[in-house]
Formats: sequence, structure tokens, C-alpha cells
Amino acid sequence: MRVEPITCYRPRPDRAAAFAAPPYDVFDRASAAAYVEAHPDSFLAIDRPETGFGPDHDPYADDVYAHAHDLLAARVSDGTLLRDGTPCFYLYRLTRAGRAQTGIVGAFSVDDYTNGVIRRHELTRRDKEADRVRHISATCCQTGPALLAYRDNPVLEALVGASTAADPLYDFTDESGVRHTVWRVARPAAVESLRLMLEHVPRAYIADGHHRAAAAARVCSEMRTREGDRFTGDEAYNYLLAVMFPASQLTVLPYNRVVADTAGLGEDELVDALRAAGLTVGERRGEAVEPARRGTFGMYAFGAWRELTVSPDAPAPDDPVAGLDVSVLQDRVLGPVLGVEDPRSDARISFVGGVLGTSELERRAGETGVAFSLYATSAGELMDVADAGLLMPPKSTWFEPKLLSGLFIRRINHCETLIDGARRTRREE
Repeated sequence: MRVEPITCYRPRPDRAAAFAAPPYDVFDRASAAAYVEAHPDSFLAIDRPETGFGPDHDPYADDVYAHAHDLLAARVSDGTLLRDGTPCFYLYRLTRAGRAQTGIVGAFSVDDYTNGVIRRHELTRRDKEADRVRHISATCCQTGPALLAYRDNPVLEALVGASTAADPLYDFTDESGVRHTVWRVARPAAVESLRLMLEHVPRAYIADGHHRAAAAARVCSEMRTREGDRFTGDEAYNYLLAVMFPASQLTVLPYNRVVADTAGLGEDELVDALRAAGLTVGERRGEAVEPARRGTFGMYAFGAWRELTVSPDAPAPDDPVAGLDVSVLQDRVLGPVLGVEDPRSDARISFVGGVLGTSELERRAGETGVAFSLYATSAGELMDVADAGLLMPPKSTWFEPKLLSGLFIRRINHCETLIDGARRTRREE
């Protein structure tokens, strides 16, 4: 792998907790607007700039992205964001419920992403890519890191551990109870040691942030074309902002499903269809079903929960994707029984992160829908699928806790000129 230290804008330590925000893609438009209203100085106002306009305003209009640029320039101008021009790595630790994960923040080669050294496991949507491409182009910055995983490397982890013995740059607990601790590694010898060790990591895996990575790659391709003969390969746009963690430290929660209706089936008809699909269907019960092993699902419909289990004589899957519980549910239930043939485009299905619990499934299913709780896909399964060159069904994994955005805002080419120009204009006004 080729990983380089970064220069970036970052919040002043005394403002970091108020400025940093959850990632842009965990919000829908209404909840993003509500969060920004409650946290007007947070980075989400920049990350989701449509929150600065009315609900009827086109969220993809040019003035929306221009607003993101202006807000970022304003946060530089008012001193919220500091310019850290020393190339350095950062170490980012998230601690939740006594469990910690520590990752390396750096600039990861876009070529490694395109040639498969950084491996992906999900398809991306062009419209969502385009949104982030326009955001990068408007702000001239990569503003949210992708989350990468790698197979554990004890030597690299020992080096990271030694670097966290120093006093942290940031150390605060967010509203959800997650502690965020960041160390800055700037000493040239320490930076070079980390960089050289990262060269010995054979590959990394995108755990979260496929659209951020794809957008960075598209911007890179466009910039290379624009630069022509002036392209050298060392330009900042040839790298993407990411945080890479040992896979064993990551916590993966289930990504549950809710279908808005039962496809016209009554309760008995639904149960019969599930049995015909090769599932054992348990009796109605009031308490929620949270699967404790693979091949088991919870189903909430008609005001009650049932446990669904794949029959033990079911044929063994022939590839790592077909064996995933999310695939089994799609192939046996969502598609043939409920008519959800394409979960990427069917408006009847929604996805609910496991962190929200089963009560959220009950709420969303209501009286007419059907919800399914799943056993979590593991980081090992994710890496096996990626190594096989295959793709997982959409929304197969929910990583928790989430990286905050706004702690590291990485400039790409000409970013400094544009932001400083906006700052001068603001002062002249």
C-alpha cells in the first residue's frame, strides 16, 4: 500500500467537540436539517449544505455547493479551523461501551483503490457519487474520511500503540457517549516509520465510505485529464482521505430490513410462503427476536415477532456472498415472497442500522409492514467477499461507532487559493 501523511484543516482543540459531526450519510434530509438547527456551528452544515435552504430548494443546485464552500471559508476565517501545514499522520481512537478501536488517518493512493489493493464489497450509485464529487469540487477538500480495515499486523499495531503514549490533540465524548481521542504524529522519524510499515500491508478493505472513495477517484480521474502533460502523480488529488483500523477491533452490527407491506399476504399466507421457501417459522411472541447465530432471523409482522430459521438440510452456499444472511433473506424471502427484487431501487424497502434497536423496527413496520432483524455480517466475511472479487448485497454491514467528520479536512490542489480568496473577499465585504 502507498499511504502518505496529510496536511489539513482541523478544528481548534477547544472547538473540536462542537464542530465535529456524524457522517453526512446517516441522515435523511429532514433529520440533517434538524441536527443543524440544533447544532448550527457543526460541520454537518458544510457536509450537508442543503440544510441552509428551505425544504423545497433543490438539494443539488449550484448554490447549495457554493454555500458549502462559503461556510468552510468562514470557519477558516473565524479561527474555528486551523491550517496544519506539516505533513503528519493522525491516530484516531473511538471508545464505546469499553471497547476501543484505533486507526491511522492518512492519504491513501487512489491507484490502490482502482487496482484492487484497496478492495470494495459494494456497488455505488452514480447520483450519490456525483453529490460528493460536486462537494469536493466546490470546497476543494476531502471532508469526510472513508473507513478502511486491514488484517491484523502486530508490528504496525505496536507502533501505533507507542505513538498513543503522548498527550492527545483531541479528547472528548460525543452526545451518543462515544469517546473520540486523536493524536498527531508529526516527528519526521515517526512519520517515516509509519509510512514504511504501511507499505507492508498487502491490502485494505473499504468497510464504510464507498461513495467517498468513489468520488475521490472520479475527481482524481478528471483532474488528471485536465492536467494532461503536467500530471506528475504526486498531486494531492491522487490520494483519498481515510482512517484504517485492524479488522479485529471493528464492531459490526446488523443492518436490518423493513418492507412497507406484506405484498397482499395475510398472516397465515405469509407463514405458509415462508415455510415453502425452506424456513422454519416459530410461534407468535411478544418479545423481540435478536438472532444469536447465523441462519436465524427475527420477523415482526401483524403485531408479533416470530423466529425464522433456515432448515438444516438447506444446500450449502457455493460462494461467500450466497452464504451471507443478508443474501439468504433476500433470495428466500424478500424477493420471492415479498416481491422486493432489487433492494437498491425498490422504494418499499428501508434499512435500519442495528444501533437503533428492535423498537425502531416495530415502529417502522407499524400495522401494515414487515420487519426483519438479522445476525451481523462479520468483518471476516466482508474481507472474504472482497478477496473473491464479489459484491455484497446493499446495506450488509453497519459499523459502530461512526467516524466523525470535520476533524480532518484535507486540501486537494488549489484548495488553499480558493479558500483564502473567499476569506479575503469576506473581509473586504
